[in-house]
Amino acid sequence: MAKKNGNGANESLEKKLWATADKLRKNIDAAEYKHVVLGLIFLKYISDAFEEHYAKLVAGEGEYAGADPEDKDEYGAENVFFVPENARWAYIQSQAKMPNIGKLIDDAMDLIEADNATLKGILPKTFGRSNLDPQTLGGLIDTIGTIALGDEKAKSQDVLGRVYEYFLGQFALAEGQKGGQFYTPESIVKLLVEMLEPYKGRVYDPCCGSGGMFVQSEKFIESHQGRLDDISVYGQESNQTTYRLCRMNLAIRGIDGSNIKWNTEGSFLNNAHKDLKADYIIANPPFNVSDWSGELLRDDARWQYGVPPTSNANFGWVQHFLYHLKPDGGHAGFVLANGSLSSNTGGEGDIRRKLVENDLVECIVMLPKALFFNTGIPACLWFLRRGKQQRNGETLFIDASELGVMINRKNRVLEEEDVCKVADVYHNWLKQSEEYEDVKGFCKSATIEDIQKHKFVLTPGRYVGIPDEEDDGIPFQEKVDTLTTRLREQMNKAQELDQEIITQLAKVGIEL
Repeated sequence: MAKKNGNGANESLEKKLWATADKLRKNIDAAEYKHVVLGLIFLKYISDAFEEHYAKLVAGEGEYAGADPEDKDEYGAENVFFVPENARWAYIQSQAKMPNIGKLIDDAMDLIEADNATLKGILPKTFGRSNLDPQTLGGLIDTIGTIALGDEKAKSQDVLGRVYEYFLGQFALAEGQKGGQFYTPESIVKLLVEMLEPYKGRVYDPCCGSGGMFVQSEKFIESHQGRLDDISVYGQESNQTTYRLCRMNLAIRGIDGSNIKWNTEGSFLNNAHKDLKADYIIANPPFNVSDWSGELLRDDARWQYGVPPTSNANFGWVQHFLYHLKPDGGHAGFVLANGSLSSNTGGEGDIRRKLVENDLVECIVMLPKALFFNTGIPACLWFLRRGKQQRNGETLFIDASELGVMINRKNRVLEEEDVCKVADVYHNWLKQSEEYEDVKGFCKSATIEDIQKHKFVLTPGRYVGIPDEEDDGIPFQEKVDTLTTRLREQMNKAQELDQEIITQLAKVGIEL
C-alpha cells in the first residue's frame, strides 16, 4: 500500500492519511481528536462492509436469491453490522458541508447502536460539540472517504487494522506524558505474544486499554494458520472512553468483546472476572501506581505471596495475574518497571523471593530505553508460569537493552529481527534445544540457587554479565603505547592552549 511521494520516497497510506487528518486538527487537543478520528474510521469501515453485502443482496444471485437487503438478519449471519440509511457513509458524506454535520453523525451512531446490540453504549457521540468546527469535521469526512476500509479487498490487506493501529500510536505520541496510557507500542506487544504463543484458550488482560494485546494475539494465530475461535478474550478497563476504543478495535476485527468489562473502580477494587482462570495473561499495567487503594485490600485473597505495599501496585498486579492463571500451565507475560526486579521497599523483596522459591518466574527480559511514548521509566518483561513442565528450578535472563532502533529523537522501536532474536532464544531454552546456549552479555539460564546468591534480585545484567570485546588482533602492550602517546599529545596541546590564553590576556593588560 506504499506510494511514492514527489521526492521518490515511499510513503504509506496510513502516514498520508494521518498527515492530512492531523492538519485538520487546528485547536483541538489530541486526546479529544482521537475519538473523533477513530470514530469516523469505525463508521466508514462498517458502512463499507455493509454496502458490499447490501449490493450482493440487491443482486439476489445464488444463495442471496429473494433476500431482503433491508432485513437486519441477512447481515448478522455474515458478521456484518447493519447500518441504517441515515448512518451510511454515502449519506454522511453528502451532508459533510452542512453546519449540523456533527449532530447528524451523533444521530447516526445512535441509529447503529439501536440496530446492533453488541455495539450498544460503545460508539462515540461527541461530534456535535461546540469546539469541533463543522468545516474541520467535513474536511475529515472527505479525507477518510478517499479510502476503502471495509470491503473484501481492504479486509484482505488489513487496511483498517493498519490505519487504526498507526493512528493509535500517533495519538499516543502526540499526547506524550499527558496520555497514551491506553497504548502499548506494537513492537512490545508483538514480543509478548511471540513469546507466550496464545494458540488456544482464555486470554486475559485486566488493564486492557485499547485492546492491543488481543489484536496481536489474533494476528499471531492467523499467521500460524490457527483458528481464531479457539481463543476467547477477557478484559477490564477503568477508563470509559478507552474501553470504547477497545470494544471498537475488537468489533472491526470480528473478535467477540462481550467479556471486556468496564467499571470505574478497576480490577483491584471491582474485579469483573473473579472466578476466571486464564490460560494466558498479557498485560501492561500502569507503572509504579501509588493511589491503587491498597490500604483497602490488606486481607485480599489474591495476596498469596505477601501483602503488596500501599505505596506501589506493582506486586499487587503480579499477584493478581497469578491468582487468575489456571494452576496447570497458566502462562503470563507482562510489562513492569525495572524497579520491580530489585526493590525491597514495603516487603517487595520478600514477595519476589517467594515467587522465585515457588518456581514461578520463568523468564525476565530487560527492555531498551525509550520504547514507550508516555513514560521514560525503564521497563522489563516478566514471564510467569504456574505448574511448570519444563526447565523446573530455572529462570532465563535476557538483556535486550541494546536492541531496537530510534524512530525519532525520543522514541525507539524493536524491529522484526529483534523480536525474533529474543523470542527464538526463549523458545530454544524452553525446549532445551541444542540451539540454545548462554551468551555472555545477552542471555543466561540461572538456577534458584544462583538467584539466591544475588539475594533474589532479578536484574538480567547480574546474570548475563558484560559481553566480551572482540579481539582485534592488536597486542595489549601496543594498545597501551598508542593510548600513552595520544594522551601525551593531548596534554601538550592543552599546555600550548594555556600559554596562548596567557599571552592574549597579557596583550590587553590582564596578568594571571
